[in-house]
Amino acid sequence: MPMAQRAKKKLNTYHATMIVTRTEEWCVDAENEEEALALLEAGEGHRCDTGVAEHAEVEELHTSH
Repeated sequence: MPMAQRAKKKLNTYHATMIVTRTEEWCVDAENEEEALALLEAGEGHRCDTGVAEHAEVEELHTSH
């Protein structure tokens, strides 16, 4: 739809609950690979890169307010 036609229509904002699977890069300081793996599995470390959304699906579309 051309932008001029879209601008004439009243648009509503809709909210949705989304399920998103994301691949992220995490970093942790450790002495060796085994320690790094143990720390990451324990939830330690921090996100180095926000990553990419691999999959997204709408779980529920909420009615407008």
